[in-house]
Amino acid sequence: MIFDLSKTSSIANVFIAELRDENIQKDAMRFRTNMERLGEFFALEISKTLEYSATETQTPLGVAQTVRLAEQPVLATITRAGIPMHHGMLRIFDRAECAFLAAYRKVHKSGSLEIALEYVSSPDLTGKTVIMADPMLATGMSMVLCCKELMGRYKIKELHIACAIASTEGLRHLRANLPKAKLWLGAIDEEMTSKSYIVPGLGDAGDLAYGTKI
Repeated sequence: MIFDLSKTSSIANVFIAELRDENIQKDAMRFRTNMERLGEFFALEISKTLEYSATETQTPLGVAQTVRLAEQPVLATITRAGIPMHHGMLRIFDRAECAFLAAYRKVHKSGSLEIALEYVSSPDLTGKTVIMADPMLATGMSMVLCCKELMGRYKIKELHIACAIASTEGLRHLRANLPKAKLWLGAIDEEMTSKSYIVPGLGDAGDLAYGTKI
């Protein structure tokens, strides 16, 4: 299942436009806020697919028939770029447990690209619905590596992946390696540079949110 936000006009498309805008990007706080807003939007859309149970809520004037989540999802992200979107989701799923993974690109002298996974912090994901957030899906290698690491450790019930912008190549890689995952995408761009940056994309999301890394 692929949910492509760009297919329907909404205020979330404005957030993506501002995330891409090189002038607005100069304001790191605005960039982080827009990424958080997008996380909130995706969380709301994903919430429509989850299971709920009927319950009653006592009000000052009576009893209301209401619903609550049958179980809380677990929110996962790849640091550092994924943190703002993760924070947005956590404001919606405010009782969710969280998982964090650290992965980075290693570019060899030959020009070949390798993804290194260095750190995993996670609750028990067995039987849980996991929502993985990362703003950019370029090659898809980091996402596949991180998701397979979690799936290798735990028997996850359902996997959702949310990305602000995906490349067509990254999308193909994801579908080939994680065919059961449900994908939530803000936009899909056709091209990538030789250094695996999405075109037109938005640049380096981690640097734009937190400053240039060494």
